[in-house]
Amino acid sequence: MRFTEDLKSRVAKAQKKIVLPETTSRRVLKAAERVLAEGFAKIILVGNLDAIKKDAAKFQIDLTGVEVIDPEAHPQLDEYCEYLAERRKKKGMTVEQAREILTTNNSFFGACLVKFGVADGMVSGAATTSAEVIRAGLQVIGPRPGNKTVSSAFILITNTPQYGDNGILVLGDCGVIPDPTAEQLADIACICVERARTTVQILDPKVALLSYSTMGSGSGGTVDTVREAVKILKERNVDFEFDGEMQADAALVPEVGGHKAPGSKVAGHANVLIFPTLDAANIGYKMVQRFAGATALGPLVQGLDRPVLDLSRGCSTDDVVDVVAVCCSDAISADIFKKAHEA
Repeated sequence: MRFTEDLKSRVAKAQKKIVLPETTSRRVLKAAERVLAEGFAKIILVGNLDAIKKDAAKFQIDLTGVEVIDPEAHPQLDEYCEYLAERRKKKGMTVEQAREILTTNNSFFGACLVKFGVADGMVSGAATTSAEVIRAGLQVIGPRPGNKTVSSAFILITNTPQYGDNGILVLGDCGVIPDPTAEQLADIACICVERARTTVQILDPKVALLSYSTMGSGSGGTVDTVREAVKILKERNVDFEFDGEMQADAALVPEVGGHKAPGSKVAGHANVLIFPTLDAANIGYKMVQRFAGATALGPLVQGLDRPVLDLSRGCSTDDVVDVVAVCCSDAISADIFKKAHEA
């Protein structure tokens, strides 16, 4: 796939270390083998070395060159336990409880490896719920400074080059916020544009804030929320084209967009789609993925201080490999952001 091959080529020079905590999953172990073979990143696996070696041999997977970290034998475990207990002390967490979590929940331990700089990012979710992965990211790493809304996006790669940016679309939020407020929708739009620019290299993001209504054809409920989000984006004076509220066909199809939203710079040409609710976003991307044979990378958590990316539990080995490449890109962007704000 041209997009993912280009992405791997772009991130390979940085050789970021990505932790894969779900080492009982054959798909994850196979993905680790593939990443090492392709050479665009380094991989850290979390778990017992003997158990991982046994599974690798059973599945005929070559993990030569991979780093394995066993939580119970890790020299910084005490430091991680004290850190997590301190972060969660308002919830009553003790150091002993933190130790129980970090030695039994590989996603939380993997997030600590990212927080303490042992790894540059984490990819999890092949065998773990999205809620658990996001909880690990939020509780261990936390939001990026200045960012209030942690959300997620999908990169949808289709076989229809007439839509989006040569067939590629960025969709948000498909995995985190069930019923976003207008302020959150505006935040999601801004960070999805950031992903479109940095990960997908979309030079001219055009954002459609979706609804069942187009430019006043309906009212009430989420329609009003979407309209308010559009107003907020106008007040922020953002540096990208956006419009809404807008139905999906008006956003994507030039003929429909010209009829339903004449004069709009986005209608018919959108490449970033912001959904009004998690229900709509999740249903929408999965229907396109299954009916149209599209590749859906994500849900890619965004807005954390360091990258923790989620996977759909229905993901393939190819999906894991591709999301590792996205995680490398996010880690590079996080480095740039940190340097810019330290200067």
